[in-house]
Amino acid sequence: MSRASSKLLAGAAGAAGGGPVYVDDVFSTFVYQGTSSNQDIVNGLDLSGEGGLVWVKGRPNAGYSHNLYDTARGVTKRLASNSNAAESTYANSVTAFNSTGFSLGSDANGEANYSGSTYVSWSFRKQKKFFDIVKWQGTASGAGITVSHNLGSIPGMIIVKPVGQAGNWNVYHRSVGTSKEFYLNYSYAASTNAGFFPTAPDASNFYPGSSLNANAEYVAYLFAHNEQEFGEDSDEAITHCGTLTLTSGNVTNVNIGFEPQWLLIKKYSAGQSWQLFDNMRGLVSAYDGDSFSSVVLNPDTDAAESSLQAAPLANGFAIDANNWGTGDYAYVAIRRPNKPASEFAATKLFNVDAGANTTPGFDTGFPVDTGIFRSYGYTGDFDIMSRLTGLRRLDFPSGGTEANKGAGAQMDHMDGWSTSAGGKIGWAWQRAPGYFDVVCYTGSGGSTNTLNHNLGVVPEMMWVKRRDSSDSWWIYHKDMTGTPHNAYLILTTQAAVVTSNDSGFGNTAPTATQFTVGGFPAASSGTFIAYLFATVDGISKLGSYTGTGSNLNVDCGFSAGARFILIKRTDATGNWYLFDSVQGIVAGNDPYLVPNSTAAQVTGTDYIDPLSSGFTVTSAAPAGLNYNGGTYIFYAIA
Repeated sequence: MSRASSKLLAGAAGAAGGGPVYVDDVFSTFVYQGTSSNQDIVNGLDLSGEGGLVWVKGRPNAGYSHNLYDTARGVTKRLASNSNAAESTYANSVTAFNSTGFSLGSDANGEANYSGSTYVSWSFRKQKKFFDIVKWQGTASGAGITVSHNLGSIPGMIIVKPVGQAGNWNVYHRSVGTSKEFYLNYSYAASTNAGFFPTAPDASNFYPGSSLNANAEYVAYLFAHNEQEFGEDSDEAITHCGTLTLTSGNVTNVNIGFEPQWLLIKKYSAGQSWQLFDNMRGLVSAYDGDSFSSVVLNPDTDAAESSLQAAPLANGFAIDANNWGTGDYAYVAIRRPNKPASEFAATKLFNVDAGANTTPGFDTGFPVDTGIFRSYGYTGDFDIMSRLTGLRRLDFPSGGTEANKGAGAQMDHMDGWSTSAGGKIGWAWQRAPGYFDVVCYTGSGGSTNTLNHNLGVVPEMMWVKRRDSSDSWWIYHKDMTGTPHNAYLILTTQAAVVTSNDSGFGNTAPTATQFTVGGFPAASSGTFIAYLFATVDGISKLGSYTGTGSNLNVDCGFSAGARFILIKRTDATGNWYLFDSVQGIVAGNDPYLVPNSTAAQVTGTDYIDPLSSGFTVTSAAPAGLNYNGGTYIFYAIA
């Protein structure tokens, strides 16, 4: 299995065995490099056993079509969403649907696997109340027709295409209504057609109408709407089909109940291209005056990637009429991955790597949602980047304004992040419920601001930073002295915990769905980012200890020791200390870095030792780590 295919596949097996079904089991965005040689794309979806659709597009090159392959029509049979052409056969495109993804042949014309080109694939596994594929033969009777389906719910959107002859990609959308027709292969506005879906579909059948009943074979792709039967407790929706209206000069926040990883949007009140976004290529949270936008492709054209602002929110997305234009829009959204951290190995949620001048520069074995890096032997800041903020970075300890890091810091890899990372060390996190989450938000202008999050459990540590100006890094930890939500630490200083002060976290305890920030991190016109962390048995631990001045074992519930340790004294001034397995957590000297300082790596000290259940703080450690009676907080990852 290649590095790009090293995703944990346990979820698909669990779903097949009757357990919970996660969006991770039924949908995948997978970016890859063309090779012009046979290659397997391992995305964790059982396409051979369950059936499904693979949609492929060359990213940076105009002239490459959007090519769709599905299990109902068979491998090598392609339809192009940007064309009304009949199905064609291309032997070296998608050559197999597999139990863990699909296979590609030695493409020679750039459609799916040409050497030197980069591609994105969107795969939809058939699953009741998520997605279905239906193929049928028209009768040319001049009347409507009834077609049965297995979606198990009322479809939210249906896309229909004649297969063996030329014909448009006809789109029905629940919120646009019956007898309202628009096309995936054209930018036209929706028009009234009494012969197109004159009757709304139901949970067993759909009714294409006389306009879609020629003597031809048809294929239809059906998308469910807001079926809350997924996730750990089978109570989460993973798709949402709706409409929105943009008015002049306004940003519209669309509440769909979850953060999307995939968005397909069409202005149906007037002619405008379809817009297709995903979080692997870049679904970016921008702010006023920010030049960065999300990465978009247009299913009705063969154009290369371009940019357009569409910002993900914890419970939906936001779009700006200044960028899109006023009018009515229809959309389909798919939830970001919701498989809990307990379903993963620790190495699929966190990694630390010595960088190299390769692509990607940091090898993690999973798609990175947040990464921190800095040089080993030289002075300098820590840079922190997040998938939600695109090619931008924040830093500490300087705490400066968010800045452009450039194309060399891309996260559009399945197995790592950044480029040209020689001489650096990088720490990388993947978001997962119960373990780690990231939230971008705008200040409320009040004394407190309550925000939604998708951690799924009560956050035990939070880092908050203003993005659009210089400011401190505000830190919450459940074990801070006094009442944790009425206290805070500052990552960029040695200061002890500040207690009895609601300026940090609003004197309001976080919950499994929301957290509160106080006057400083709430700021009237500021744009912020928050990182939320939690304990996962055997994977991560947020905790505290009291120093003894002697060797002190800290039990984190691990089985093979800690790969990452962050410690801060809370009852007195002292540095933040960062140790990891690449720098060295050994029985001898353990190099470390100090996040509140630009100093180079410190070597020649033995302040911690390995311990299978966590880590040991040695008697040689200074007061900042092990003062008799001192209080300390820590974050450790197995």
